[in-house]
Amino acid sequence: MVLEVALIDVTPGHEDDFAAAYATARPILAGTEGCRSVRMTRGVESPSRFVLLVEWDSVEAHDVNFRQSERFAQWRALIGPHFAGPPLVEHFVDVPA
Repeated sequence: MVLEVALIDVTPGHEDDFAAAYATARPILAGTEGCRSVRMTRGVESPSRFVLLVEWDSVEAHDVNFRQSERFAQWRALIGPHFAGPPLVEHFVDVPA
């Protein structure tokens, strides 16, 4: 399992529109093969900053099943207009205890 972390800065004044667009777009992402869970959080100190947390079976599930599919285009068409700039996206794995 890998965790995708996307730091998304939204254009100030677009926060509510972004949240509404995310609510519409979430099923597109969540329904992708290899997607285990999806969660969006919003900054307290920086309310125009959002963090998307997605658990994937693998990096390949994210890249191939989502990013290289029509699902990504649909997702981006809904939420992308609210971006202040390109999101910063990285993948993480758990550290064994």
